[in-house]
Amino acid sequence: MTTEKKVALVCGVSGQDGAFLARLLLKKGYEVWGSSRDAGGANFQNLKTLGIYDSVLKVSIYPAEFRSVLMAFAKIQPDEVYFLAGQTSVSLSFELPAETIESITLGTLNILEACKACKKSVKLFHAGSSECFGDTIGSPATETTAFHPLSPYAVAKGAAIWLVDNYREAYGLYACSGILFNHESELRKNRFVTQKIISTARQISEGKTDKLILGDLSISRDWGWAPEYVEAMWLMLQMPKATNFVIATGESNTLENFVACAFQEFGLDWTDYVEVSKDYYRPNDIQVSSANPSKAMKELGWSATMKMDDVIKAMIRS
Repeated sequence: MTTEKKVALVCGVSGQDGAFLARLLLKKGYEVWGSSRDAGGANFQNLKTLGIYDSVLKVSIYPAEFRSVLMAFAKIQPDEVYFLAGQTSVSLSFELPAETIESITLGTLNILEACKACKKSVKLFHAGSSECFGDTIGSPATETTAFHPLSPYAVAKGAAIWLVDNYREAYGLYACSGILFNHESELRKNRFVTQKIISTARQISEGKTDKLILGDLSISRDWGWAPEYVEAMWLMLQMPKATNFVIATGESNTLENFVACAFQEFGLDWTDYVEVSKDYYRPNDIQVSSANPSKAMKELGWSATMKMDDVIKAMIRS
C-alpha cells in the first residue's frame, strides 16, 4: 500500500528561506511547488546553489492578485502552504511603502482567502517578523508582546499577522505565523548588512578593497541560522492546533560585535577598516531587538543550536 505524497506550496521559493525550506520538504518526501511572480523568467539561483532546482515544481503567482493565487491553488491542491513572499527589505520599505504593504499584507490576505475557498483542508504558515515589536528594551519579546512597528515593512508584517489570527479565529482555518527574528546564511544577498559585512571583510583580506561603510553600530539584534529556522516553520504545521510562535536564538548582540567577530575570522582589526556614515541610518530604527523563544522550545521541541558566532563562521565557510 502506497501513501500519497503531501503537497507543499512555498510562496517565495527563490529567497533564502524559501530555498532552504524547499530542500527540507523534499528530504521529507513532499511534492514541492515553488512560486515566483514569473516562474518562467526567474533564474531561481538559490535552488541551483542548493542543488534542488530540478526537484522543485514551479508556478507563477502574483500574491497581490487574488485570481492568480486562486488559479494556482486549484492547479496544485496543496496540503501545506508557506507564505514567505513579499518585499523583504526594511530599508527599502521606506522608499517603497506602497509596494511593501501591497506585497506583504494584501498578499497574505489573498492567500488566506484562497485557503478559505479550498474544498480540502489547507494548513498555512505565514512568515512574520520581529520588526513588528519595535524596540524590546527591558523585556525580550514573546508571542503576547504588543506590536510597535517602526517601518512600513513592520507595519505590513504586523497587519499580516493580525489577518492570520483573524482568519484562524473567525473561520477556523489552520493558519499560523512564525514571528521570526533575524536569521542568516550564505544565501543572503549583499543588500543585507550581515552579508555585506562578511563579503567586504573577505575583500579587504584579499586586498581588493580597504573600507567598509556602515550605519549605527550600536543596534542590537538576535541573529540565527536560516536552515534551523525553516525546520521550525515545518514543525509549526505539524502541531494539532495552529498557534503563533516566536522563533529566535534568545541571544542578542550589537552590530559592532557582529563586525568585530567577522573581521576577527579574517585576522583583521575591524577598527582599521570600518567607517560609520549617517547616510546609512534609517529614518526610524529599532535599537534593541531581543526575544524569548521559550514557547517554541516547550511546545515544538525546537531551539536554535547556532548563535551569532556560529552563524558568522558558517557564512564564511560557505
